[in-house]
Amino acid sequence: MKRCSFFQTLAADRNRLMLAARSRDALFYGSAPMVKDQSSDTIYNSTLAKILVEYASAIYTADLTQLFTWTCDRCGDLIKGFEMMDIIVDVENCLEAYVGFASDINAVVVVFRGTQENSIQNWIEDLLWKQLDLDYPGMPEARVHRGFYSAYHNTTLRDGVVGGISKTRKLYGDVPIMVTGHSMGAAIASFCALDLVVNYGLDGVKLMTFGQPRIGNEAFASYFKVYLPHAIRVTNAHDIVPHLPPYFTLFPQKTYHHFPREVWVHNVGLGSLIYTVEQICDDSGEDPACCRSVSGNSILDHITYLGVSMHAEAWSSCRIVMEYTELQHKMDLYGNVILSKQPDLHSAQ
Repeated sequence: MKRCSFFQTLAADRNRLMLAARSRDALFYGSAPMVKDQSSDTIYNSTLAKILVEYASAIYTADLTQLFTWTCDRCGDLIKGFEMMDIIVDVENCLEAYVGFASDINAVVVVFRGTQENSIQNWIEDLLWKQLDLDYPGMPEARVHRGFYSAYHNTTLRDGVVGGISKTRKLYGDVPIMVTGHSMGAAIASFCALDLVVNYGLDGVKLMTFGQPRIGNEAFASYFKVYLPHAIRVTNAHDIVPHLPPYFTLFPQKTYHHFPREVWVHNVGLGSLIYTVEQICDDSGEDPACCRSVSGNSILDHITYLGVSMHAEAWSSCRIVMEYTELQHKMDLYGNVILSKQPDLHSAQ
């Protein structure tokens, strides 16, 4: 009976995957594959995820000249034809983002870089002890981690990204804004997307992240859901980072809490009958049937998402590699750089 039940479950899952495949041509928000709660407005699109994960991977390119001219090894496949507008490099804080226009999905794309390989082990260990130490402005009882918040709000990234978005929309109209990132870049991307909606009042802001850590408490997650109801966090198998900082079940009001909605990518099957499932989770943000159902103990699962490598090309996380004579750029007194096709429209702060 157990063997029969297993193959019945396998067949049912395969049928759901076939239904999911039929929806992949609608890039933004069509019908949703494998949604538990059919009344939810949150919908995941597998094709869009495969496009955005390639953008999130491209930012790990070491040579900024290749990235800016979109000639890097990671700049092809589903994302060829992208038009780069700005690259923002905060050398002082080892942060990086880029903004540009993707004609195939008719959207502004904003990407934030995650933690580099040479520091990822230390960064993960540090996540175990991060405290909720900052009240999010204007949201009573919402608390976040100061470091994640400050990496966006208190660095050159915020002004650079907002300026890049404004410039791109002047050229292409009020197209949607897709914000993405991997690892720490995912955390920064989340604060950016929320900022664009809450403080700048921009319409059409969409968020999809990969391998994101928790960034705030349950109250913050509730506010986040109101402002970005279609946000997606893609998690991979046993990736350790989405399990951090820890979620303490016994103290739900005083612990970190993911915002919804998670999509857990993992393998299902036995022996040669193994296939990948993109499981859309419930709208709690902490679905016990998704990545929380397994031990989060893998760094390897953190640096590959949807078959795309998310590791850095170079060990030096803060070193800028570019040909200054070929690129239009502005640099402030701290060495922070904005590479821009039209540098007169905004400058590094």
